[in-house]
This record gives sequence, structure tokens and C-alpha cells, in this order.
Amino acid sequence: MKSLVPPGVYAPQEDTELLAGALFEEPVPPGAEVLDVGTGSGALAVAAARQGARVTAVDVSRRAVCAARLNALRAGVTVQVRRGNLFAPVRGRSFDLILANPPYVPAPGAHGLPRGPARAWDAGGDGRLVLDRICREAPALLRPGGVLLLVQSALSDPELTLARLREAGMKAAVTRRRRIAFGPVLRSRERWLRERGLLTATENREELVVVRAELPV
Repeated sequence: MKSLVPPGVYAPQEDTELLAGALFEEPVPPGAEVLDVGTGSGALAVAAARQGARVTAVDVSRRAVCAARLNALRAGVTVQVRRGNLFAPVRGRSFDLILANPPYVPAPGAHGLPRGPARAWDAGGDGRLVLDRICREAPALLRPGGVLLLVQSALSDPELTLARLREAGMKAAVTRRRRIAFGPVLRSRERWLRERGLLTATENREELVVVRAELPV
């Protein structure tokens, strides 16, 4: 079922599809507790609920929260949707699986927090404004043997993501990759990305990766 996506809410795209593929390969037992952080329209939360998981979805956007609730209702699944900043609404809880499709696009002149629809993609000058918080905070919310599945751009340094998750005691690896054409956001800042050395002079596609990190039992 295609998600309903109101204006200002991040629509499911190639990164959503890539992360969904990783989710479908993950053995999620019935009743597993799953957290979808930065849920947007709720596409991944609905997919996890269809696998029999007990799903909580979080987003900072009021419109996204409404969209996720509506899409879960349309799909006939139960998803608990909460509004808040990243993990704040679920402090004190633990999960078997955390899904994260955070903002990860480097942004020129990024000072302070992005506002409006740009919150779904702009992530500071190095693209790690939210990624670093996930690496730092997610392990404490996972149960022993729990898994974090995270999608990001190669522009925002997946190797650093792996290093920080490993420093937190997790076993981490890139499990999926896909190269896609530049979207409108990257096209608008292509020159800046090349000047920063994040893109080569001839590079014309973006690489997306899925990072899988598991907390030891």
C-alpha cells in the first residue's frame, strides 16, 4: 500500500526501500519490540508491524506523526506513534530492533538546527548531526542481541559510523549498498560538495549504505 504523504513530510524514497530490504532479511520474531526513529510517513514502521512486531515510531514533526498514524490505520496494523526528538519519547524502554533513516546530507553554512522540511535531510556541515547521536544513544536502548539498522549516505562517512558503534561495544558492518542518481537536494549543492572533496570531479551518483550493528548477548 502506498503511503499517504502530506506536504512537509519525508516521502519514502530509495533509502527507505534499501532499509526495508534489510528489515525483511532480519529475523524479527512475533511480538519483538521495534523502534522506528525518524519515521516520516511511517512506511518502515508499518512494514515492521506487518511482520508481527510491536512497533513504536517517533518523529519530531507533528505532520509526520499524523501521517504515520493514518498510514498505520490504512494498513490495518497497530503502531504506537509518538512525537519527540530522536530517543527522548522512549527513555527507559528497550527494544529488540531499532530502525533509523536519519537526516544525513551535508549542508553548506549549517549553523544551528535545520527547520521545516529540511529537518528530514539536512544534517550539519559533515552530515553527522543526527548520526553521531544515534551511534552514541542507540546502544543503551537495545536489549542483549538487539540490532540497529541504519541507512545513510557515503557522503556522511559510514566508516566513522562503524567505528563509533564498535566503540560502543557493538558488532557493526555495512550490509547493503546502492548507487542512485542525485536528487534535488544534492543537485542544488553539487558544486559545494565537490569543493569540499566529498564528491570527485566526475562522480554523478550517490552511494547509500545500510549499517547493521548488533549488541552482544
